[in-house]
Amino acid sequence: MKKHNLAFIDIETTGLDVINHEIIEIGCVITTPRLRVIEKFELKIKPEHIENADPVALKINHYKEEDWKHSHSLLDAMKILSKKVEDSIMVGQNVSFDSGFLEYNFLKIGLKNTMHYHKLDTISIAWSKLHNKSYITHLSLRELCKYFDIKNERPHSALSDAYATYELYKKLMSL
Repeated sequence: MKKHNLAFIDIETTGLDVINHEIIEIGCVITTPRLRVIEKFELKIKPEHIENADPVALKINHYKEEDWKHSHSLLDAMKILSKKVEDSIMVGQNVSFDSGFLEYNFLKIGLKNTMHYHKLDTISIAWSKLHNKSYITHLSLRELCKYFDIKNERPHSALSDAYATYELYKKLMSL
């Protein structure tokens, strides 16, 4: 595992249900195993069934149709992601949510997930390192960024959250 690049990934969706909701944004920060940033990118994905979206989710992730006018199709976005993150270890804040959506969509479009099968979750790492600190009551990205004084420029936008997760991972690894 030590030789693989890390892909800090965050997604934004039209809701919480992997079958009925869609990925509308993917943010990714790719680093070397020693955490030097190689590339940062964001992919906006045009929703096919916006009518199924949860209005609360759209408000949280700042969805405005005009901002998605020049977005990718799901197929094109997943092809780009697949190529860029090949053999990387996915790292995420609550990684099971993001990886679940990604895996479902890779299967849906018939594309192989090229990432390494190992995944790292910053919530699990934070719990293992901070669970005995009584003043830390939540392990959300927002609360952990506040605790470690990490600036997240645009919370609930995929690239900003992916970059904040990268910064959080560095802080957690230095404990």
